Amino acid sequence: MFVLVLILIVIVVLFGFGFLNPIWWVAAAVLVYVATRYGRDRGAGRSRGGGSDLGDYRDYRERRDRQERWDRRYRRQNRARWRREEHRDR
Repeated sequence: MFVLVLILIVIVVLFGFGFLNPIWWVAAAVLVYVATRYGRDRGAGRSRGGGSDLGDYRDYRERRDRQERWDRRYRRQNRARWRREEHRDR
């Protein structure tokens, strides 16, 4: 909880500094992106061990999607070769 409050305070401070120099707005946006992308349910944090299966399912779904994309690509690239081999085997 303390880390979340600290991150929110840093984001507000960086947003405030953005009125002096717009690069601080970019820094705040990057911090928001990192906090939401790699925040809760990512990595080996306390929320992972709290009995929540959401992170496990998300990891499973990402692995499954990557495998399906790989399978589709591999099938497309080798379809003609497989047909030739199958025809040769008959």
